[in-house]
Amino acid sequence: MNKMRLLAVPALAISAVALAGSPAMAADGSYSSTLGQLNGTTGTGTVTLDVVGDQATINLQVSGLAQTFQGAPYPHVQHIHGGAAGVCPTPAADANADGIISVTESAPSYGGILATVTTSGPTSPAEALNLQLGGQGGDYAIQRTFTVDAATLAELEAGRAVFNVHGLDPATTPSTPEAFSAPSDLDPALPLGATSPALCGTLVMSQMGATPSGGADTGATVEASSPFGMIALGGGLVLAAAAGGTYAVRRSHAKA
Repeated sequence: MNKMRLLAVPALAISAVALAGSPAMAADGSYSSTLGQLNGTTGTGTVTLDVVGDQATINLQVSGLAQTFQGAPYPHVQHIHGGAAGVCPTPAADANADGIISVTESAPSYGGILATVTTSGPTSPAEALNLQLGGQGGDYAIQRTFTVDAATLAELEAGRAVFNVHGLDPATTPSTPEAFSAPSDLDPALPLGATSPALCGTLVMSQMGATPSGGADTGATVEASSPFGMIALGGGLVLAAAAGGTYAVRRSHAKA
């Protein structure tokens, strides 16, 4: 089965957001971000989320991410996070100084997963490491409408919702090969570099239908190098699955 479920990580746990007395439509509007680079990535991305009631229409465009991993298309997963400070981590979050800001180290900044932005199908946090439903390759787009829960709406309205794309390029990550390949803090079967954040931005309220422009204050440190952008989940697992002939790549929503 080509689906990995997010393991329980204490640092990622977030409490339920109370919405008593708040109408669901309070979060209606358009939220957008120009995604900043983390962990040595050189990609770029923009995201717009138009919300009406409990329906969110997303337009995600990314380019310059890592294209392949061990001969297979690199699967990049992306999430809406919340329940914390509502900002992207800075290099100071790298507590163990291994050159990679991990998901656990990022949690105080952007919190736990509220929704997984898949290319199709379910979008719950349970799909967090679903490689088949992640963006494939280095350049892709996702446009779809999905249902968001009360906790996500509350974090959007409060300005604390943060959007992340995962999956680092070992060629640009400011760490040693040993650090990149170390067991992930989410699933020890995956490499740390493959599950760590690459692109990040706080979703800021704007006019309905507006598109992100200019450098939004994402809270992320933009690192200048070559073109790229976190959590591509796949790493060694992608290779193992591909070698076993069991990894089916979905490309219907990916741009070549």
